[in-house]
Amino acid sequence: MAHLSRKLQDISRKRGGEPLFIAVDQEGGMVSRIEKGATLLPGNMALGAAFAPAGVYAGSKVMGKELRQMGINMNFAPCLDINNNRLNPVIGVRSYGETAALVSDMGTRAVKGLQDTGVIATVKHFPGHGDTSEDSHLDLPIVPHSMERLMELELAPFVKAIEGGVDAIMTAHVVFPAMEESGVPSTLSHRILTGLLREQLGFKGLIITDCLEMKAISEGIGVAEGAVRAIEAGADIILVSHMFQRQTAALEAVIAAVESGRIPESRIDESLLRIMMSKVKRGIQFDQLEPLPEGDISTEEHQVLAKELSRRSITLVKDDAGASFDIQEPTVVIWTEVRSGTEIDEVVEREGTLGNILSDLAGTPIEEVYIGINPSEEDRQTALEAAARHKQVIVVTYNATFSPGQTQLVRKLAQSKDIRLIVAAGRNPYDLLEFPEVPTYYACYENRALAMESLAHILLGHDKPVGRLPVTLSEEYPIGWRHE
Repeated sequence: MAHLSRKLQDISRKRGGEPLFIAVDQEGGMVSRIEKGATLLPGNMALGAAFAPAGVYAGSKVMGKELRQMGINMNFAPCLDINNNRLNPVIGVRSYGETAALVSDMGTRAVKGLQDTGVIATVKHFPGHGDTSEDSHLDLPIVPHSMERLMELELAPFVKAIEGGVDAIMTAHVVFPAMEESGVPSTLSHRILTGLLREQLGFKGLIITDCLEMKAISEGIGVAEGAVRAIEAGADIILVSHMFQRQTAALEAVIAAVESGRIPESRIDESLLRIMMSKVKRGIQFDQLEPLPEGDISTEEHQVLAKELSRRSITLVKDDAGASFDIQEPTVVIWTEVRSGTEIDEVVEREGTLGNILSDLAGTPIEEVYIGINPSEEDRQTALEAAARHKQVIVVTYNATFSPGQTQLVRKLAQSKDIRLIVAAGRNPYDLLEFPEVPTYYACYENRALAMESLAHILLGHDKPVGRLPVTLSEEYPIGWRHE
């Protein structure tokens, strides 16, 4: 990555260009684009459960330092969406939690950690993607709340980030009727990007769009026309992240709009000035590029910090059975795996699963069976047959809220009187609401190897679970809850 970044900068320099922004979605946890060789830190909701504000800052500094060593100078993170809707299919654990205070506190510290290392932090998704039940990768969500409510909740973390000096803000492809009556999504709204963000909130940094290839834009307005309208609305940088032909179409559309007078050159100059000032501010200059790293960039100190933050995040939500896990009992782990990655789902390699980690730590073989996130009848039958051969069954779910197949399997297992059942949520903690009868339930907030190692140490009695829910599951399990 470091060599690639340097080559890209060299190409720009030799052709008389400017030093490049090189950006990544490195949120931590479930949305981490670089996993091997770098320190994979816990994601936002895990950090919210650990409630370690100083750790958030320290972790962001680690992330920023390693990104700069790889030649990456802009991070599309952190998420400042407030996840107060359990049916949100796209944000979930990418949020620190459900309150403006928690998200604001954690988010501003994450921004400072990145920017203190020279990485441009990009808070997202303005004005807030937390209270939606649609994924803007697939549809056009609407947030119907009043302006008063939006100022109190959704907008509050962005206001704090602006006050704290955040460099960049990413837009959401979401409709906010209280701000934009026409039904235009925020990314294309002059009222929202210029009227609200620039003029009312006083933001002077970079406005970056979310990817225009997401269906909320691409299947309605179209990528090329969307690029023109986003610039008219006030965006400085347009993301078209996947298809070359759409990138060139967007460029050509913007050039044509300037040549025709639709977009004044003065509008382009405003954005260009902000872009150049951002590069100077964060030392993104040809004579200030990071030297190529020697050896590993993920140091032991960085790994220790990541492990400590992860250890503090694991939350024991429920333990009616009261009997601790016994490694001497025949045990099977039913692992729910992502079999094809998406923009928000990463495939976890099997050596990083709970069963494999438990086997290594305990020094005894533990059977593990694998089901898909929407398990087939064959998947479920295989899991039930494996459970029948064991005394202890651990199910690691993955967004069971959206998977009737996972829910049916866990409910079936919970009916058995012959096994000790433990369920661990490998992503959103809300899964418990689908099968409240399970006796023991952990919220892990992610199924990364680091989180599974933390859970394994707890199951084996090496650590105690100290995480607290950063969201409300129900009246019985409110925000701040943990089983004592």
